[in-house]
This record gives sequence, structure tokens and C-alpha cells, in this order.
Amino acid sequence: MIVEALVLIIFPGLLAYAAATDLLTMTIPNRVSLGLVAGFAVLAIATAMPLALLGVHVATGFGMLALCFCLYSFGYVGGGDAKLLASVALWFGWADLLPFILMTALFGGGLAMALLAVRRIPLPAGLSRMPWIVRLHTQGEGTPYGLAIAAGALAIYPHTHWMALAA
Repeated sequence: MIVEALVLIIFPGLLAYAAATDLLTMTIPNRVSLGLVAGFAVLAIATAMPLALLGVHVATGFGMLALCFCLYSFGYVGGGDAKLLASVALWFGWADLLPFILMTALFGGGLAMALLAVRRIPLPAGLSRMPWIVRLHTQGEGTPYGLAIAAGALAIYPHTHWMALAA
């Protein structure tokens, strides 16, 4: 029961929350990444994950964290995005990392193109009372990349070994 809850509720729920908060506030709370790490730890224990596989997942998460903080130091990604990418990489491990990164890049490119297109048209007056929409519509503002990270993760999640555990 706990395995199914973690697989079917915790991971997708935390990703949906990360996407929503990033869209509305341009921040991803630390509790999301910490929740993903804690959920993975509980799931690893509950499924008696082999130590070698656990090591691969942890190494993948730390490797992604190191890479993302290098990107953060150059201003390419936000800190919340870096932590979210690393905590999702922990769940996926090395086996599913490349599909996750590719799907995230595709969703991120689509999101960026959509925002660029929307920012070229005037904002309807009724929407100008919503600060988060005004921010999204403002030229030069950032992109809520947490949306792309969540979409990329959720797109490949059904094809990971975690879903076999929930079946």
C-alpha cells in the first residue's frame, strides 16, 4: 500500500505542486525537493532496493545536483530548478535520466517559444489584474522552467520501473 501511494501520489503530486508554484510565483519551494528525496528514501526501503541500484540512483542525483549548480552559477537555471532536477534524477537513476532530460528540454523549448509568442501580443485588460499573468507576459522575464521539468518527468514516469511496482 505505501509503495503504491508513493509511486502514484507522492511523486506526481509533488511535481504538480512544483509546476504550479513555479508558474504562479517563479519559485520552487525547497520542501518539494526535500519531499521527493524523502519519498525516494522511503520507497527504497519499502521495496528493499538493492544496494548497488540505490548507489546508482544516489550518484545520479548528486551528479545532476553538481551539474545544475554549475549551470546555476552561470545564471542558466534557477536554484529551485537545479534542486528539482536533482531530486527527480534521484528517482529516475541513470537508466531513465537521458529520456527525462530530453523530454524536459523539449517541453522547455515549447514553453519558451509559447511565452515568446504570447509576449508579442497585447495582454487583454481583464488579465492585467493578475500579477502572475502580467509577470509571465512581461518581456525579459524568466521562464517558469519547473513546468517543463514536471512535464518531462511525468511524460516518462509511466515507462519507469516504479510503475511496475505499483501495478
